Amino acid sequence: MELNSVTFADGRLTAVQAGAGADLLIVHSLLADRAAFDPVLPWLARRFRVTLVNLPGFHGSACIAPGIEGYADRLASVFVAGGLSKETIVIGNGFGGTAAISMALRHGDKFGKLVLSDVAAGFPPEGRKAFEVMAAKVESEGIGSVATISANRVFHDAYLAAHPGAIEERRRVLLGIAPEGFIAACRSLMSADLTPQLGSIRKPTRVVCGALDAATPPPLCRLLAEKIPGATYVELPGCGHCPPLEQPDAFIKAVEDFLA
Repeated sequence: MELNSVTFADGRLTAVQAGAGADLLIVHSLLADRAAFDPVLPWLARRFRVTLVNLPGFHGSACIAPGIEGYADRLASVFVAGGLSKETIVIGNGFGGTAAISMALRHGDKFGKLVLSDVAAGFPPEGRKAFEVMAAKVESEGIGSVATISANRVFHDAYLAAHPGAIEERRRVLLGIAPEGFIAACRSLMSADLTPQLGSIRKPTRVVCGALDAATPPPLCRLLAEKIPGATYVELPGCGHCPPLEQPDAFIKAVEDFLA
């Protein structure tokens, strides 16, 4: 499988592409990068032309000001610049999924189906507080300081026990994120409140959630499926915040029929 590096938005958004066929756009979470989808990429690339973007401030993509709408607008620029069709399927995990919801509301004419994996349209006070704490820690101590917090939000206890290198791996990923970009992303999630608008999304939508997700617990994901007309919901037992990374086979099974 060949990976091709590409840029969009006049070089301000970095990405890789693989495969051929119908278009699929993938957007990663706050505590990961596009490589979180590497375990499922070979399967996807045999069926689609896959574009995996690095969100603003992440791994070479230029930072933008806080505000989920700005992320949605920057992502939307990929469709014209990359020649992606209006039937493109968008997969978003975590923060990338929240940006994808905003993109569906602001630029819904640009793409087709939507897969939201472990995503919230808005967070309760304790969730917003967690982003505030991470942003403050990065501001005062640097991006590597949230590696342990990151691992504990992305993975559940059993996974961490079986993968003792997970914290250092999170640190490696985090060091590729501009501190100001991470802080802007945290503040965007703190202020995001898209729940009242979910009923206006007119796209086939599949919601997937790890049953053990501590960052975006199942009730927040179920709310998406309840509020988005016609959305379907699949919950993955024993899985945390990033199913493509933790349970790739289960993730593929959860979306295979929907992607067809």
